[in-house]
Amino acid sequence: MALTNLTEDENQKTGLEEYCSFEFSVEVRSLLISLSVVMIILSIAAFLANTLILVALHKESSLLSPPFASRVLYRNLAITDLCVGVIAEPMYIAYLMFVVNKSYKNCHYTRVTCYFITSTLSALTFYTLTAISVDRLLVLSLGLRYRQVASSKRKVVTVICLWIFSIVRASPYSWNPSIARQLDRILSTLCITTTIFCYTKIFFSLRRNQIQVHTDASQGQPGQTVSLNKARYRKAVYSALWVQVTIVVCYVPVSIVVAMTPEKGPVPISLYLARQLTVTLVYLNSSLNPLLYSWKIREVRQAMKVTIRQLLCLAS
Repeated sequence: MALTNLTEDENQKTGLEEYCSFEFSVEVRSLLISLSVVMIILSIAAFLANTLILVALHKESSLLSPPFASRVLYRNLAITDLCVGVIAEPMYIAYLMFVVNKSYKNCHYTRVTCYFITSTLSALTFYTLTAISVDRLLVLSLGLRYRQVASSKRKVVTVICLWIFSIVRASPYSWNPSIARQLDRILSTLCITTTIFCYTKIFFSLRRNQIQVHTDASQGQPGQTVSLNKARYRKAVYSALWVQVTIVVCYVPVSIVVAMTPEKGPVPISLYLARQLTVTLVYLNSSLNPLLYSWKIREVRQAMKVTIRQLLCLAS
């Protein structure tokens, strides 16, 4: 498969423009078209699945109380994934089509816009998951005081701040991608460190509590109610952790490819194709999250089943 970079007018190209100036063989052109078809499917799946999740979260009132108490944050995560399916993925499809059709000017502006939107939504997903991990720890640490400290109003304010911060953080991509990538590394490291700290503290606390429950039981002291609450809390923690692990798995490949890609000069065609494939994996995450919610959270699964039955009854 003969693959070459287009080098004419190379001196006038910026780092972003490098991604719009490739000459492709027939095989690579077919691959990009196939990726576009896959993205169309993922976009539709993300829209339908996250819409169902939002309806389920609206209906299921039990997610307002411990051990869950994170409906606002999960709703924001679902809205973010919905925006990926409705905005980011169609923009990415347009970019691929402009590349295939060698529409250089449209390709450049579409890619800059897609980069900004995807960067904003990806960062927002990371920040929201970090907030969920902190929220899980607060449920355990504060106990009965949780509702006073972490009220729904404060969570809404937190979500609004996360949106604003994500948009501001992504703005350097439009004028200096190098600064944006450096900022990405710092903030991603901070989020991962915070998340690891929260879940480590949670698991150690749960372990100590389990030992205490067994001790009380052996001494004939009642501990069944506490054990039951901790069991539900443990399930809620594992549900959030599954989502966290999934996003890391989906984002690590593209992070590796980005680290290998030169910031200046021509981009090797092999790295370009690797980047497009790994970006598709990132977008896949927005379709996987709703499946994880329905699989790991029984209340959400039941609400989704009821919603689907109602929709089927309306359609029949």
